[in-house]
Amino acid sequence: MTATLATVASTQDKLLHARTAASKLALLTTEEKNGLLLVIADAIEANESCILAANRQDIESSGLEGAMLDRLRLTPARIKDVARGVRDVAALPDPIGETLAEWTKSNGLRIRKVRVPLGVVGIIYESRPNVTVDTAVLALKTGNAIVLRGGKEAAHSNQRLVEVMNSVAGVPKGAIELLDSSSRQSVHELIKARGLVDVIIPRGGAGLIRFVTENSAVPVIETGAGNCHIFVDVSGDFDMADAVVINAKTQRPSVCNAAEKLLVHQSIAAEYIPRIVKKLADAGVEVRGDDKARTLAGDLPVGRATEQEWHEEYLRLCMAIAVVADVDDAIAHINKYSTKHSDSIITADEANARKFLRGVDSAAVYWNASTRFTDGAEFGFGAEMGISTQKLHCRGPFALAELTSSKYEVIGTGQIRK
Repeated sequence: MTATLATVASTQDKLLHARTAASKLALLTTEEKNGLLLVIADAIEANESCILAANRQDIESSGLEGAMLDRLRLTPARIKDVARGVRDVAALPDPIGETLAEWTKSNGLRIRKVRVPLGVVGIIYESRPNVTVDTAVLALKTGNAIVLRGGKEAAHSNQRLVEVMNSVAGVPKGAIELLDSSSRQSVHELIKARGLVDVIIPRGGAGLIRFVTENSAVPVIETGAGNCHIFVDVSGDFDMADAVVINAKTQRPSVCNAAEKLLVHQSIAAEYIPRIVKKLADAGVEVRGDDKARTLAGDLPVGRATEQEWHEEYLRLCMAIAVVADVDDAIAHINKYSTKHSDSIITADEANARKFLRGVDSAAVYWNASTRFTDGAEFGFGAEMGISTQKLHCRGPFALAELTSSKYEVIGTGQIRK
């Protein structure tokens, strides 16, 4: 398979194919699109053995370890989850053609604002083969062509998954294109393809996202790294806080909605910090902190968090703890250091909770819940293109509705402007 890994056609050829496919996809009915998705789900399950074989090739040659290797790995259970996600998308309402507004002018012109596909969507992402399927089916459901540029570590997995999806009868040629991942040349070509590509979505580490946003000639929907925080307020229930903190940090530490920082109200810090440090350590988490947190932890090992670390997305079993004066101090700390992704408060005080929800400038803010819920499937979207941390076009987990633009249909009876 090495000679065929997304290298048969040039990037330019694939972009032209995608542009042509976009016009065909825009005309598919909801029933036609849903039918294709259901067959794709069946095909993924039917091809489980060859998908897993391709994934094993990637695993053996990746050089990755720990949480990053877990992102790459496919299992029979994960393949079933991927197929289930495809069926979930098929079951969702189709936003294309939805009337957003409609009115009639005094001259008799009828004006209607409707949802339409974006066109050609380019996505650049790292070594998570499930993203290949999730994003392709969201694009297909919304009548968009998609150009995928995955990480080189997942090249065999991505190639096989794209082959399986494109093998489904009725999927237009060019609807799902996969670019060569062996060098950065395909990234440069994709982000400069203004006129062929309508939007670029970068998913991955801060370096990748920064490079794309700073160099793209194509409009970008910026997905963000997740330096996520949990603040345990003075009235927070300790048992609840324990459960939320441990879940948010350890359930899957390699993802962007995992919590990286813990803030504790100064009035409960002496009691709560030794308790949570022990629980984190027992769960295999390396604990770091500011000087106050380190002092209050007593004999428990807590390293000193540097200034740079408060900005850092760890993506591993590591968490830093800081002591804050009150909810206002917590909000100020989060707004200074966070990546504006997901942040949570644990409190019984509704006034403080409301202040936190209003004051924290992030895409998702939580009251008494884990940050791990910032996810398209968990929000009921079936899957997601990513978590947008910008404010224009879309913010937070984005999926079907956010993969659309709008246009005006104006219907007259011969009116002319005077």
